[in-house]
Amino acid sequence: MQTTITTRRLGLGLIVATAVAGATLAAAPAKAADMEKCYGVVKAGHNDCKTDSNSCAGHATKDRDPGAFIAVPAGTCAKIAGGSTEPAKK
Repeated sequence: MQTTITTRRLGLGLIVATAVAGATLAAAPAKAADMEKCYGVVKAGHNDCKTDSNSCAGHATKDRDPGAFIAVPAGTCAKIAGGSTEPAKK
């Protein structure tokens, strides 16, 4: 009887694990080709790449720096207040 309960629990555990793994894969981030740079919406220290004032990701010194960007799914930047797909002009 103990073996049957253990086997059922193992089977149920595998079903749950498979469902969770499937949901995780379905929510995978978009491919790089489906992404766009969105300037002017970044929180300080959370930019994805270099800006005019620094040369490394994560080094933006102020919120909403018009020269700093983050990658977002294509078409999303236009929906964010202050977002632009082009860096600010100097």
